[in-house]
Amino acid sequence: MKIGYARISSADQNTDRQADALLLAGVDHEHLFIDKQSGKDFNRPQYQLMLMTLRAGDTLCIKSIDRFGRNYAEIQREFKGITDRGIFINVLDTPILNTDRQLVEGLTMQFIADIILTILGYVAEQERALIKQRQLEGIRSAKARYVKFGRPGIDQQKILDAQALVKVGHTIKQACATVGISRRAYYNHLPTK
Repeated sequence: MKIGYARISSADQNTDRQADALLLAGVDHEHLFIDKQSGKDFNRPQYQLMLMTLRAGDTLCIKSIDRFGRNYAEIQREFKGITDRGIFINVLDTPILNTDRQLVEGLTMQFIADIILTILGYVAEQERALIKQRQLEGIRSAKARYVKFGRPGIDQQKILDAQALVKVGHTIKQACATVGISRRAYYNHLPTK
């Protein structure tokens, strides 16, 4: 049976490209596992569920090695752990890593695949480190320009308008909807006694 695994780093990204490639490779939709979180480690809910689903003789399909993970040592450990269970791995973007090929073509092919896996795992981890470095540089740069982070503050005039509407007989829900604030914001800005 073919099992597919896809991963994106954040909820605002799209899994369609990976899912389409995995379905085209012969993975059934009900055997497709998708995580929406960082590849820094393998503590991902759908990944763990996928591991429990895999049986000897199955084939795990992934679009690319960086979708598998971004930690060099863990990629190698997971890859070996899966193949040691008698499960094949097909990396669609890097067919030289496909372990079913190694079975047919022998030790030389496995040696080459191990070297490629080592290089790609290293590159994936370096890319993650660069992303984090760029993010920190961007935050430092924005702070130097006095850019504010976090949620925007509530316009005090809206709070006062909502309170005035409540005083003339509107419900809090109606008043908040009219001025465009949440009831939580209204209650959070009530004067304390």
